[in-house]
Amino acid sequence: MFTDSHCHLTFPEFAGRMPEIRQAMAAAQVDRALCICTTLEEFAEVHALASGFDNFWASVGVHPDNEGVTEPSVEDLVSRSALPKVVAIGETGLDYYQMEERKGGRSIGDLEWQRKRFRVHIRAAQQVRKPLIIHTREASADTLAILKEEGEDGGARAAGGVFHCFTETAAVARAALDLGFYISFSGILTFKKAADLREVAAFVPLDRMLIETDSPYLAPVPYRGKTNNPSYVPYVAQQIAELRALPVEAIGEATSRNFEALFKGVKS
Repeated sequence: MFTDSHCHLTFPEFAGRMPEIRQAMAAAQVDRALCICTTLEEFAEVHALASGFDNFWASVGVHPDNEGVTEPSVEDLVSRSALPKVVAIGETGLDYYQMEERKGGRSIGDLEWQRKRFRVHIRAAQQVRKPLIIHTREASADTLAILKEEGEDGGARAAGGVFHCFTETAAVARAALDLGFYISFSGILTFKKAADLREVAAFVPLDRMLIETDSPYLAPVPYRGKTNNPSYVPYVAQQIAELRALPVEAIGEATSRNFEALFKGVKS
């Protein structure tokens, strides 16, 4: 019934826990998960996990925040995306959050390497016709501008994709929707101080929405502060159901249909 469209099951928090995680998913009626790649060094492990289970899939990409890792070329991404069970490019995008604290005093202008990396991912996605998984944090204006500059406008050339773990404004959501992208909501939607985000979730059309955990991060209420895992994604669906006065089953079914529509090749 439910699909976790974004999780990091190869991270250290899950070492040796896959039987437990999969049992919890089954009990929670979470039928599928997309395992996200954040470095090329990590890709082989992500791909092996997706290849080992019929209801897991993989992406290939280098997270915008990762430094000191192999810088991807279009060819790197294209070749890996051709492997079985790889259904998306990313996660990719821009992250300008807390520049002073996290980037050693560098300015947004100093992050041209992030913007170049983002363009590489977009071009690879367009070449292989697979959707982008977009990460944007305090960088929405540049994210949207680069997508438009690279032809991601919903036209024939565009790869499309999803703005994952959405935390931006309604205006940004409208702009992303206008470009043909989906919007994915995480456990943040359940947090007490997320009233503005809940308004965005009430606005986004149900046929353009996904749900996710971003495991091991951002566990929803009532598990906030604990290690997140895909079995908790129904709590995100429940929050959306309450916002829309719909049964949670309707949210699970709709977001799972959307997952199939966006990520071609996944099984129903």
